[in-house]
Amino acid sequence: MSMKVLVTGAKGQLGTDLMNELARQGLEGIGVDVEEMDITDADACRRVISQAKADAVIHCAAYTAVDAAEDQVELCRKINGEGTRNVAVACREAGVKLMYISTDYVFDGKGTRPWEPDDKRAPLNVYGQTKYEGEIAIEELVDRYFIVRIAWVFGVAGKNFIKTMLRLGREKGAVSVVDDQVGSPTYTYDLARLLTDMIQTDRYGCYHATNEGECSWYEFAREIFRQAGMDEVKVTPVSSEAFAAKAKRPANSRMSKEKLTENGFKRLPDWQDALRRFLRAINE
Repeated sequence: MSMKVLVTGAKGQLGTDLMNELARQGLEGIGVDVEEMDITDADACRRVISQAKADAVIHCAAYTAVDAAEDQVELCRKINGEGTRNVAVACREAGVKLMYISTDYVFDGKGTRPWEPDDKRAPLNVYGQTKYEGEIAIEELVDRYFIVRIAWVFGVAGKNFIKTMLRLGREKGAVSVVDDQVGSPTYTYDLARLLTDMIQTDRYGCYHATNEGECSWYEFAREIFRQAGMDEVKVTPVSSEAFAAKAKRPANSRMSKEKLTENGFKRLPDWQDALRRFLRAINE
């Protein structure tokens, strides 16, 4: 019997890679996006999830415009907080396990040690707060759940930092990038493999999953141009203060992945290796 997995946000950066990976591993993927299931509509969630007769739901759909969220608080909360609650209720009623994709933004970014999955959550911005509310809904409502926190996400199917850097490098020949925020990039292609492996187990709980290694955004940008053969682009390090952004970002987004190892999951490759494969994929 092949496992059947319903994926929300299936057209997004991660959702696209997940659908491909489910197929690659011989699982049946049912992809839904806002047209098929508006997560802010509780009845729609119940109907679609009960009719799908899936064994599991991987909930990727989210409001992710971090700066815009500061002005669109209600919309962001409706999708990330209440929407996730709707999905959780539907999963509980249908008796299916649920995986929720969350974020390093649930933490305040203080200190320098990597965040552990059970560390205290204290978000700095609206987006982080609403994702935290989504986590709480799942913890309260679902018995069989995975919460997987990711950071600095990039994939072939969506807009991301790498694509922005390449475009700005070509257009302007110079970029300024913050170097006082440190974390680990996450390649959706690699992440999709891990999530597909994970959903087939009952090793429930909260995990962190990013590519191995760490860097600042500035170091990330330099490596992007180096690997892309664009050494002529001038990259200037700046502080977060110098870079006017509406939403406050955590300075420390390092995340401990020890729990993956402890539970027998294969960790993601180094971020530089992931970047190399990503650049190859977008140039094919």
